[in-house]
Amino acid sequence: MNLAGFVPLSLCDFPGRVAAVVFTQGCNFRCPWCHNGHLLSLLPDPATRVEEARVMAVLSERRSRLGGVVVTGGEPTLQTDLSRFLLRLKMLGFAVKLDTNGSHPSVLRELLKNGLVDFIAMDIKAPWEKYALLAGVSCDENALRESVALIAASGLPHQFRTTRVDPLLSARDYGLLVSELPKGSPHAWQTFRPAYSRDPALRVAASVHA
Repeated sequence: MNLAGFVPLSLCDFPGRVAAVVFTQGCNFRCPWCHNGHLLSLLPDPATRVEEARVMAVLSERRSRLGGVVVTGGEPTLQTDLSRFLLRLKMLGFAVKLDTNGSHPSVLRELLKNGLVDFIAMDIKAPWEKYALLAGVSCDENALRESVALIAASGLPHQFRTTRVDPLLSARDYGLLVSELPKGSPHAWQTFRPAYSRDPALRVAASVHA
């Protein structure tokens, strides 16, 4: 696994569980408001790379104190050995939470089929009509919709979540976005952190707005 970060203990990333958080390197979206710009490139960065062996060693030692592991990014479904990695976590007895942008429904389907995830959180960037603007790239809307449907029908605890990027989205957009989500699926709003935005213009816009 191409890993670029590891938090051995978190109380807020896996609902109801004390967890560790693993960050994967590489993302296929280029959200202008992204605050994890160092995770976008698919190429390993020697300055931030974390060895899988070290992560597994720490997790093995903390099995009695942790209830789960969050695998986030970047975009974890870009990792070709994601299934193998999640299986290793499951074999250690951990519940697994996966954070994803939903761009690879075939990967999600495989993980669900093999029982490798216990909780899925998918970022919903915007209402469909504005998705490309908030994702920073052209998006396969059908793939994203398929992922939403898979997650909603999985029977697993899950959450759809959206960052309130007020410089780019309006109250109408937020209302439309919520109306497009599956009925009964939990949705959460996340705080926009302009100081770390990938697009400098958003830092300025947020500063002026404030």
